[in-house]
Amino acid sequence: MTPSSSPLSSPLSSVASRSPTPPGDYPSPPCSNASEREVPSSSRDAQEDVPDREGPPPAKRQKTMKARELKTEYLDLQRLIESDDEEHHKTHDAKLTRLMEVLRTKRKIVVIAGAGISVSAGIPDFRSSKGLFATLRTQHNLKASGKHLFDASVYRNDSSTTSFHAMVRELSHMTQKAKPTPFHHMLATLAEEGRLLRLYTQNVDGIDASLQPLATNVPLNPKGPWPKTVQLHGGLEKMICSKCSHLSDFNGALFEGPEAPLCQECETIDAVRQAGGLRSHGVGRLRPRMVLYNEFNPDEEAIGAVSHADLKTRPDAVIVVGTSLKVPGIRRLAKEMCSVARGKRGGFTAWINYDSEPVGPEFKDCWDMVVRGECDQVANLVGLPKWDEKDLGPYEVMKGEEAERKGSRPEVVVKSDPITIFQPQGMPTPTDSPRQQSPVVQGPTKLKQASLNFVSGLASQAASAKAVEKKKRGRKPLPSKPTKPGNAITNTFAASKTSKAIESKPATFESFTGMPDLFSSQPFQPTSPIQAVSPELMNKSDWSSVKAPETPKPVVEVPVYRQATISPKSVPSGMAYLLS
Repeated sequence: MTPSSSPLSSPLSSVASRSPTPPGDYPSPPCSNASEREVPSSSRDAQEDVPDREGPPPAKRQKTMKARELKTEYLDLQRLIESDDEEHHKTHDAKLTRLMEVLRTKRKIVVIAGAGISVSAGIPDFRSSKGLFATLRTQHNLKASGKHLFDASVYRNDSSTTSFHAMVRELSHMTQKAKPTPFHHMLATLAEEGRLLRLYTQNVDGIDASLQPLATNVPLNPKGPWPKTVQLHGGLEKMICSKCSHLSDFNGALFEGPEAPLCQECETIDAVRQAGGLRSHGVGRLRPRMVLYNEFNPDEEAIGAVSHADLKTRPDAVIVVGTSLKVPGIRRLAKEMCSVARGKRGGFTAWINYDSEPVGPEFKDCWDMVVRGECDQVANLVGLPKWDEKDLGPYEVMKGEEAERKGSRPEVVVKSDPITIFQPQGMPTPTDSPRQQSPVVQGPTKLKQASLNFVSGLASQAASAKAVEKKKRGRKPLPSKPTKPGNAITNTFAASKTSKAIESKPATFESFTGMPDLFSSQPFQPTSPIQAVSPELMNKSDWSSVKAPETPKPVVEVPVYRQATISPKSVPSGMAYLLS
């Protein structure tokens, strides 16, 4: 049975069966929903990375910097200098080089110094075995430590006041004899070069402030600009009145016995008041301007302002030297400075002292390097010139074989080049290469006719005419005033067709000589015009017979002026002979 003869067939089915079948590669219409599309798995991951252009832009990836690895290096200078072990030098020479490079290159250095930097100058420190706290106890027969003499309670009884005055007088005598150490000079050089941001000193000896670059202000100004040196505990170079706050230079001879000296300024003011019939206000007592324990610091606000400004400046190196950081305020200042410097990229912090670094949670990861040794050794190794030696010129640090020849220590070599006079030389301007041209055949030189000068003395000028022609024609000098050239042809020869006759005007004495005519009102008659020389006469070789035409001299009549008199028109009788 054929499909056409099947009883299940219908006209519609036959029509559908007769319709053409679509080809296998016929493209299907796109899907209306993007999620219903069939995307291969290989391109599905790629589409996820492509941002949707219709939606918001993707968030930018933040640059995450790796956290700085905080570690502390330890350097023993004395052992390094005395050791001959090559392996020990290999491991510690790099640390020493880093410390020297910091002190030579950093631009914003903060130094927090204690009494240890003045030990080599003859000033004892406070807390060591030979410090003031130990020696003062035995010297003044104190029951407790010598720290009691640096407390504000010394003025409560006479015995402690007497011991305090004796200690202050002796300490002032030592500071006057002391001289700056190499570390003091290194700090002064850093300040002179503009690389020392601030020096916070706990010393009262005033050795650092005696150097000009490290000078300070007493009292410290509460607003900037501030000096390079900030005295945290005052100094012995000044004494102050407890009543009127008058400052004067310290005089140790006044501090003897249990009574403090009287203020002369207060005595003067009190005497003036009593002379005027006013009541007395009292007289103050003098004391050294140094801060004792358990008393108010008069520069507290100014110190807070300058430290806050330095923290905002963000120093790139902090050096804590010669102090034990036992005072709470100094301890907090060092911690804040070190945290800012070490958090900065390329920052550096160092602890330089014979004693070990302070311990505690606040000083964890605080130091980049702990140096055990004398601060003067560090200054000598850095080798900066003194601040007042400005004529040394450039200097460099010897390394390698040259340093080994000098005893395995880096030293500074100063180059003194001879002074030479600077002679500037011109620099050639770059130009294009010249083009090669064909040689030009030069013809005979054209000769110009010499100009004829129709003036007197033609014989002498004609003799030098040949010499003038041989000379090269120089640059024509510029006239001082522009003059209008005259027409020499029309003045000498007859008028031609192209030229017009010039109207002649009567000549005057002023137009001919350039001077005003003061003597005559008649027109001035010029002389006869100069005649031209004929060509035959120019060809003659003998000019001796030729004479210049004589110019007649003008005759000027000078009128005689009579002196005017104040007389009437009519002549009085008997006076005619006087007026004749």
